[in-house]
Amino acid sequence: MKLGNLFSPIEISSMKLKNRAVMPPMGTGYGNADNTPSERLITYLSRRARGGTGLIITEICAVDPRGKGFPNELGGWSDEFIPSLAKIPEAIHREGSMAAIQLHHAGRETFASATGAIPEAPSAIPSVILNQPCEEMSLARIASVIDAFGKAALRMKKAGFDAVEIHGAHGYLLTQFLSPFSNHRTDRYGGSDENRSRFVLEVIEAVRSEVGSGFPVIIRVSADELIRGGYDLEFMKWLAPQLVSAGVDAIHASVGVYSTPGNLSIASMDTDPAFNLFRARAIKDAAGVPVIAVGRINDPIIADKAIADGDADLVSFGRQHLTDPDFINKARDGKFEDIRWCVACNQGCIERLSFEMKSATCTFNPECGREYIGLQKTQTPKKIWVIGAGPAGLSAAMYAAQRGYDVEVFEKESVPGGQIQSASKPPHKNTFMDWVDWSLRQLKKQDVKIHYEQEITAKKLQDNPPDAVILASGAYPVSAPIEGIDGDNVFDARDVLEGKAELCSPAVILGAGYVGMETADFLIARGIDVAVIEMLAYPPVAKIAAHGYWLHKRIRQAGGRMMFGATVNSIENTEVHYTQNNEQRTEPAAMVITAMGARSDNFLEEFLKDLGIPYRTVGDARSPRRLFEAIHEGYRAASEI
Repeated sequence: MKLGNLFSPIEISSMKLKNRAVMPPMGTGYGNADNTPSERLITYLSRRARGGTGLIITEICAVDPRGKGFPNELGGWSDEFIPSLAKIPEAIHREGSMAAIQLHHAGRETFASATGAIPEAPSAIPSVILNQPCEEMSLARIASVIDAFGKAALRMKKAGFDAVEIHGAHGYLLTQFLSPFSNHRTDRYGGSDENRSRFVLEVIEAVRSEVGSGFPVIIRVSADELIRGGYDLEFMKWLAPQLVSAGVDAIHASVGVYSTPGNLSIASMDTDPAFNLFRARAIKDAAGVPVIAVGRINDPIIADKAIADGDADLVSFGRQHLTDPDFINKARDGKFEDIRWCVACNQGCIERLSFEMKSATCTFNPECGREYIGLQKTQTPKKIWVIGAGPAGLSAAMYAAQRGYDVEVFEKESVPGGQIQSASKPPHKNTFMDWVDWSLRQLKKQDVKIHYEQEITAKKLQDNPPDAVILASGAYPVSAPIEGIDGDNVFDARDVLEGKAELCSPAVILGAGYVGMETADFLIARGIDVAVIEMLAYPPVAKIAAHGYWLHKRIRQAGGRMMFGATVNSIENTEVHYTQNNEQRTEPAAMVITAMGARSDNFLEEFLKDLGIPYRTVGDARSPRRLFEAIHEGYRAASEI
């Protein structure tokens, strides 16, 4: 498969690209505290360029200190930043790619702790998500910020970047001016479509004036806000030609803002791949300049077809660059079986950055963001046993073998994958098994043996002790001491998901964490009436996370019921008796499914200590948590043992 469209060259003004693959801006949190790029960030970007992508667009760079979205965001408001910023295009150029940088002002989508002042916006309307007080910008302040965009663009040109991208998407300052949802001004910058567009057009004009006629200027827009009271695709089709007339050479067509239901700006696994292509096509037809498509595209084959069909001229692969920095070169060489696919789980990237306030990485690629450290080859090869072929064990085995250790994996079940076997069964999650299959292919290349249906005992450890052990033996489900919990119609969620239980309707699920909610989703997709009972008074799965939002929506729309603040008293034949709001209630249940947590299966620790065998416990064997922790702890154990 040649993918001749994706791998054809293209020009954006004076910038010549070797192919049409783009890495879009993605926040990492890797910047220094003084708002300069760190060695970590530069190495991370360089590593993506080495993978063959034609254009690398760095993450956001604030044009004004008051526009920072987070404290260590890159800064572009002073000439003092030019020498440090210049290291980015130098590193990217060495790897054969072109470099752009995204100019940004967060507007109301930030905190005073990041900006040093109250956030500013077109109108004093707080962010729906952050709910921070903000200040309406004066005309003088508007003029100052417009000038700041222009001056920052010139600094980026002096720093050696090949292009700049103006961030006009996702609910940041430029979007805030465009949108009737956030702009309630009554002066020349508000009211009509023309007035609300004025700020954005003047920013573009200021940038063009500073960088000159031959320097590429891109703008990223949300083609449709997809919120009540916001602008829509028809508005953006109207605006697009004006963006070009003001000085834009290409348009990067994203979608949504951070308050869009389901967070479609960074769409989860619940959203179809390439769902936003039709909007890119509409803007391309209206604007007459190259358009970059983006929106949950991870497959080069989809991208190649989109270009062939005229939906877009270039395609942005966002999170796929985190999961596998080499995927473009692999696709070019036809090595699709070697590509590690992004599944849009969001655990390691945007949710880690936004909700946990930690630097971004990737659930499936623990080396993402650690490129500046690297995985060191061992000087003393050892025999390593990995006990368990779930995600933590597979991860540990791959990276231990990569370091040069003699690795063997022992799995008590007949198949690998651990809890991914069941976790991949609910709707939209089947691609999780792709990582297991990819891992097995890597282990085969590394000549790592996996022994199935072999449970490691203390005697086996004593009879043939390895030099070290990575204990990745997982966890087993637990349930509460409820009367009737051992009944014939009561099953564990994992058994239900793996087809080990006959499905009956109606079903009652005990526990509304992710396991319970996804099991409900699974059953509803098969026509089963579902009720979920949860002890907590509020949903453990937050609706603010994209996957959580879609889970709640699908279950609710299908008629599934969720009872919170409820305590199960007993299970009798085909009824579940529970207490809610101090009332005794009964729910019919042809089957009852427990999703009440798990306990670590780490009993071998005691024997490893007694035998004096060095070991690391990882994943659920350490503490039942997410896939993210399992894969990353396996990596760390391999890198440190």
